[in-house]
Amino acid sequence: MREPLLRILKANSLIELPVYESAGASGMDIRAFLDTDVIISPAGRVKIPTGLKFEIPDGYEGQVRPRSGLAVKYGLTVLNSPGTIDSDYRGELEIILVNLGQGDVTVKNGDRIAQLVIAPVCRARIEETQSLTETIRGSAGFGSSGI
Repeated sequence: MREPLLRILKANSLIELPVYESAGASGMDIRAFLDTDVIISPAGRVKIPTGLKFEIPDGYEGQVRPRSGLAVKYGLTVLNSPGTIDSDYRGELEIILVNLGQGDVTVKNGDRIAQLVIAPVCRARIEETQSLTETIRGSAGFGSSGI
């Protein structure tokens, strides 16, 4: 499979482009672009700018995901995870961070705050129907397939 071309526009020449931090990394690290430090209190949420705009190819999406190290060390995660960047969006990527930890968390300019995965998208054809095929699970809800 050929790699899709991801075009990126930086708001400032000092901003670092996203980077895959290892040879097997699925996601590239995204950094904060801040004039001043941002403090996120416990249970607080903040929209953090990145200074980046993306041109994601048709047939793909960007998935914004938390960084596991921030989650385990500080309780910091991406609120709407995974966040979706549609291929036709051209605005700045901003990351909604939430502090699920016990203490304040300070985000500084250049901190790695999330990761971005570029993934193929399959769009469904929609058909209205009067019935659905039966399955063993049926309409049983949350937890019905086991714990």
